[in-house]
Amino acid sequence: MPDERPSPEGPATFREVFANREYGAVFTASALSWIGDYIAKAAVTLLVYEATRSVALSAAAFAVSYLPWLVGGPLLATLAERHRYRQVMVICDLVRMLLMVCIAIPGMPVPVILALLFATTLANPPSQAAKSALIPLVLTGDRLVVGLSMISSVGQAAQVVGYLAGAAIAAFDPTAALLVNAATFALSAALVRFGVADRPPAMTAAHRSHLLRETAQGFQIVFGTPVLRAIAVLVFAAMLFSVVPEGLAAAWANEHASQLDAGAAQAIIMAANPVGFILGGLIVSRAFGPDRRLRLMRPLAVLSPLALVPALLDPPPLVVALLAAACGFAVAGMLPVANGLFVRALPAGFRARAFGVMATGVQVIQGLAVLVTGLLAERFSIPVVVGVWSAAGVLLMTLAALRWPSRSTIDAAIEAAERAGSAALRQADAASDPGMPGRPGEEPSDGSMDRWAVTPARRDSSGTR
Repeated sequence: MPDERPSPEGPATFREVFANREYGAVFTASALSWIGDYIAKAAVTLLVYEATRSVALSAAAFAVSYLPWLVGGPLLATLAERHRYRQVMVICDLVRMLLMVCIAIPGMPVPVILALLFATTLANPPSQAAKSALIPLVLTGDRLVVGLSMISSVGQAAQVVGYLAGAAIAAFDPTAALLVNAATFALSAALVRFGVADRPPAMTAAHRSHLLRETAQGFQIVFGTPVLRAIAVLVFAAMLFSVVPEGLAAAWANEHASQLDAGAAQAIIMAANPVGFILGGLIVSRAFGPDRRLRLMRPLAVLSPLALVPALLDPPPLVVALLAAACGFAVAGMLPVANGLFVRALPAGFRARAFGVMATGVQVIQGLAVLVTGLLAERFSIPVVVGVWSAAGVLLMTLAALRWPSRSTIDAAIEAAERAGSAALRQADAASDPGMPGRPGEEPSDGSMDRWAVTPARRDSSGTR
């Protein structure tokens, strides 16, 4: 198995990453479906508003896309572990394509539109979980970190492009925008089907238990292992503070309407964090080698909320946008490294489930942050809320950085994950060929997970590798 730990070598180049045909197919498919998704969000929001003239229903049409992660994200993501990753991604794309075509039918009642939209977004958790588990099989070493950075950056770029294009197309014809989204899903399915190799499922039928038990194992892995728990805390904390300017942008812009048009100010503030994220992901992943990025991860984590503390001074919208962009830059410099460590410290058979746990946590954390700061802003000024909230974030991030596991503990977790993954692969080979002789000492995949989950903690306490 290749050595996937950070090395002192120079960073992998974009050319090296995109030379991998499978990654290129997944990257392009992701960009297309994300752009289509944001186009559809803008279109559906307008379509519902034009039909009902209700701001609440229009907002519900926007918010319904987050519900699947909240009501069953980890459970739906676990399904990706049971089936071939390519098959899961293709089927989810085709289902979403058909449902988007149904939503585009003229005269569709609003309740039916919301129900179909919810059904469409139910395919997001298994599709994204399958993709997250597939990429570490396609890229290794520093190429994985750079590849993850590119995926994150294109997601942010798709948000900006999709919202702008969606608003323009929807203003002309919302139905056309929905059909554009359906077409992006069709192209995405074709790219994955013909550009990605067909691999066996991470979990064979012989190793399946109950879906709820398998989902619970995802939580056990993430929060029961010191290295993964430390990464989860860092990522969740980053999301807790970086999303606040975007969530409060509309009200913040209106408070400064005399300095700049409120609509323009809102757009600048909302776009600043994604733009900063794109620049941070591209610059940090390309300018620094693997070891340097690993050392920069904790300072950047602290910098992400620190960049927003000057909001206490009630700066004008353009300065607020610069602060939000700096926060996005810091998060993007830290996040791909954290993601890379996370997937390397997981046996391949558990990556989709762990992704479901992390993705659901990110969605809940972001919604909670916007809700709480919005409620606080009803009583206090927005600059005070954002500044104090971010100052608390600096303390939280500093504590998380000080409690970050040692390099030897991280290496031990990666080594244990590699051994567990190799054991699971041998079991899958044995299951596919009943004539193969049994291997003494091998246990079911549940046993491999249990051994892997406790090994890093034991090694850390003994101080050995």
